[in-house]
Amino acid sequence: MGSGTDHASQFLQEHPELQFIDLLIADMNGIVRGKRVDPGALLKVYEKGVALPASIFALNIQGTTVEETGLGLDIGEADRICLPVPDTLSMEPWQKRPTAQLLMSMYELDRETPFFADPRVVLQKVVDRFSELGLKPVTAFELEFYLIDQENISGRPQPPKSPISGKRPASVQVYSIDDLDEYADFLADVLDAAHEQGIPADALVAESAPGQFEVNLHHVDDPIKACDHATLLKRLIKNMAYDHEMDTTFMAKPYHDQSGSGMHLHISLIDEQGKNIFAGDPEAPNDMLRWAVGGLLATMNDAMALLCPNINSYRRFSPEYYVPSAPTWGLDNRTTALRLPGGDPEALRIEHRIAGADANPYLLMAAVLAGIHFGITHKIEPPDMTVGNAHEQHEATLINNLRDALRELEDSPVMLEYLGYKFLKIFVACKEHELTEFEHTISDLEYLWYLHTV
Repeated sequence: MGSGTDHASQFLQEHPELQFIDLLIADMNGIVRGKRVDPGALLKVYEKGVALPASIFALNIQGTTVEETGLGLDIGEADRICLPVPDTLSMEPWQKRPTAQLLMSMYELDRETPFFADPRVVLQKVVDRFSELGLKPVTAFELEFYLIDQENISGRPQPPKSPISGKRPASVQVYSIDDLDEYADFLADVLDAAHEQGIPADALVAESAPGQFEVNLHHVDDPIKACDHATLLKRLIKNMAYDHEMDTTFMAKPYHDQSGSGMHLHISLIDEQGKNIFAGDPEAPNDMLRWAVGGLLATMNDAMALLCPNINSYRRFSPEYYVPSAPTWGLDNRTTALRLPGGDPEALRIEHRIAGADANPYLLMAAVLAGIHFGITHKIEPPDMTVGNAHEQHEATLINNLRDALRELEDSPVMLEYLGYKFLKIFVACKEHELTEFEHTISDLEYLWYLHTV
């Protein structure tokens, strides 16, 4: 047996109580889908994989196959083979019945050729281009989310009651320790469960709205593993909230009058000796850092549909909520799209601040790394750093709606080169289908405004 089956056998011996195993794969939206199998099937899964339809990557946000992708009826809803992702087999601490989980990635039927539409595969191709340069990205995510009540009001969310006071939070207390105390049991269980699953979550912060929190993931030198961590952490947080009789949302803008939820990405690059090639004086960045920034800024609108993939994503952009609206960069400046955090010059990195918490981590990472690689290989110089409030100094030039973002993505030679025509075609088809359905829906506000007035 290979190392994978050896590991699986050992895992089964260590968990004789095991009743189920969830086989998980993240779709185009970052939603985790898959199969639940009996523990007796685990070794077979490692040896031969498991069949799942290719149309998993043709699903819209509602879970409906978008036939325009060509992955549904056109190919007879045909299966591909999903194989285990190494080192992702772990227990699910929130389950009442002992259950494990295992991440999967899709391959063609030969079990050797990665399936082009799998976001993990798309990201791997971009990461491989850094290997050709002798470089390795070191990355870390910061994820914002809202705790919400399991009971909505007319379909709209509301903050949950505090387990301590029984009251709903209404104030905004950034970095409040008291807010952390209010939900201490839930937050402690999230961190404990993350560590049990090997997810390097290392901090939780109360954010700038009632019931909003941020969880930080420790940096790792494998961008795909960083995305695995983010994907599994979102699933963990949702399920742990259910155990505490609450719910969560990673929707980019759940409340119109509160801040949205972002997914910030920290990136540096190390060479073959393990040295950070961005290291140095942040006020006078070296060539590699400048070119990386230049590439990111030059391709920011190209990648916007991947950074902000949903209609709701664009409601998050507002100056008062620290969401940048122009391709800018600055030193320790949270009003810019790219921030160079202060601190140790040897740990100098780029913080990418555009994406919403609703983005697919794999596709976000692929788009950002593509911009960095493009900038370095083409030696793209960025504009001057922004000092002070970027919103007051720069016109809002980032795309502010999904339709324009999809058009920009389709027409982008850079994203075409790095992500591939076949993948982009499927992604755009899925999102255009959602957009069309949304635009065909008549909202309550339209009836309120127009039904009796025109």
